Amino acid sequence: MDKTSPTTRDRKRALPRKSNAPAGAVAADGQTNGLASGKSVKRADKIDKKANGSTTEVSKADNTHFDIARQSTYSALTDGFATGTDLPPREQLRQLLLTVKAVRAGDFSVRMPLGREGLISEIGEVMNDIIELNENMANEYLRVRNTVGQEGKMGDRVSLGTVKGSWATSVNSVNLLIGDLVQPTTEIARVITSVASGDLSQKMSLDIDGRGLKGEFLRIGTTVNSMVDQLNSFAAEVTRVAKEVGTEGRLGGQADVRGASGVWRDITDNVNSLASNLTNQVRNIAKVTTAVAKGDLSQKITVDAKGEIYELKNTINVMVD
Repeated sequence: MDKTSPTTRDRKRALPRKSNAPAGAVAADGQTNGLASGKSVKRADKIDKKANGSTTEVSKADNTHFDIARQSTYSALTDGFATGTDLPPREQLRQLLLTVKAVRAGDFSVRMPLGREGLISEIGEVMNDIIELNENMANEYLRVRNTVGQEGKMGDRVSLGTVKGSWATSVNSVNLLIGDLVQPTTEIARVITSVASGDLSQKMSLDIDGRGLKGEFLRIGTTVNSMVDQLNSFAAEVTRVAKEVGTEGRLGGQADVRGASGVWRDITDNVNSLASNLTNQVRNIAKVTTAVAKGDLSQKITVDAKGEIYELKNTINVMVD
C-alpha cells in the first residue's frame, strides 16, 4: 500500500466532529457550527460591508454632517439584531469605536448600546458613564456662562455633584477662575458705589485673599484708587478755598490739586478764577471806601466787574464824584 495515501482511519480523523451545540451557536473557540455558521458568516460579512461603508462616512463627516452619518452607521450595525445584545463581539467593538469617534467629534449625546453581559458590555457601560459626565460638564459650563456672564449672578458656580480626581480639579479650576474675575469686579463696584454716595474714604484693595493683584487687575485697581485720591484732593481744596474766602474772609486763597488734568484741571482753574475775582473786587472796593473815610476823594474803583458787583462799583464811584 502506498504510504502517501491516507488510511481509512486517517480520513476519519480528518473529518470534522459533530457538535451537540444548537445550529448557529458560538463555540468556546469563537467558531460556529454547521450550515448556520455559514449563514452567520455571510450575515456578518454583510454587516462588515455596511459597517465599513458607514465608518468611512463617519470619518469623512467628522466636522460637518456627523449626526447623519452616525445615525446611518448605527442603523447598519443593528439591522437584523437586537441593539447591543446579540451582536457578535467584532461588531460590538465596531460600535464602541464609532461611539468613541462621535465623542472625539464633540457629540456627547451618543451612547454605546450595551449587551447583556461580557467584557465589551462592561467597557461600554464605563464609556457611557464617562460620556455622560462630559455631557454634564459641558452643560454646566454653558449654564454658568449664562448666569454669571450674562445675568450677572456673581455667586453662581459650576457643580457636578460628587466627582474625584481630575474631574474635581477641572471643576475647582473653573470656579476659582470665576472667583478671581468676580472679586476685583465686586471691589470696583463697592468703591464706585461709595464714591457715588459721597464717601471718598473707600479704596480698592490690591490684595485679595492674601494674593496681590497682577496684570490688568492691578492696573484697574491702581486707576480706581488714583481716581479716589484725585477726588479727595479736589474736594478738600475746593472746600478749603470756599471756607477761607467765603466764610472766614481770608482773601487770596487758591486751590492746589496736584496732578489734576482734563476736567479736574478745568474745575480747579474755575474755582481759582472765582476766588481771584472776588479777592480783587473786594480789595478794590475796600481801598476806595477806606480812602473816602479818610477824606481822600481822589480814589475810584477800577476793577472789572459784572452784575451786582458792577452796580456797586458805579454807585461808589458816583458817590466819590
